[in-house]
Amino acid sequence: MNPLPETVPFFSQWETPDMTMDVLTEGAEVALRRDPLWQRSGAETREEYAVWAANICGMACLKMILATRGEIVPTIELARRCTGYGGYVVNEGSIKGLIYAPFVSFVQEVFGLQAEVMTNVATSDIPAILARSRFFIASVSSSIRWPEREPPSKGGHLVLVTAASDEGFRFHNPSGHTSATQENAELAPADFDRFFANRGIAVAI
Repeated sequence: MNPLPETVPFFSQWETPDMTMDVLTEGAEVALRRDPLWQRSGAETREEYAVWAANICGMACLKMILATRGEIVPTIELARRCTGYGGYVVNEGSIKGLIYAPFVSFVQEVFGLQAEVMTNVATSDIPAILARSRFFIASVSSSIRWPEREPPSKGGHLVLVTAASDEGFRFHNPSGHTSATQENAELAPADFDRFFANRGIAVAI
């Protein structure tokens, strides 16, 4: 694959990126209370951080997009602002989202990004999408971190696709469990397809 035209910074959805396995084995609300860097998220308390961090893969993708143009905004600050647009629905500690259409309104109005919700997207369509837009936030199974496994289902997690061709896809995964599955992870198109839910958000900066 060709080199990226510019560096895309990586950010995990947890402030300490190597906590993924702890989150998977103990649960986010237990493990993330121990995250020593939790305050960087913009959360007001450890409890707020632990509840939100498992739900902000989309905000981590947005943080990476904004960082590409030099803006660093904490993930939970982004989540709060996105919630104001309806991008998340919060009820008694449960969080529903990311809801795509309100997210698009949020990033357009607040950050001036051009974004478009896309459905019925074939994996083979993504290179052409990236030719028009700088990024594609793709809905995938979170088990994409283990490409050798068959996913139990597709969707439920978001990754930031930064480059794609007939030869391979490159993406940042906010909940990767190793450096190789976090920053600039690469998969063949057929492997990416096994996890991809055929929907996402194209974003231009």
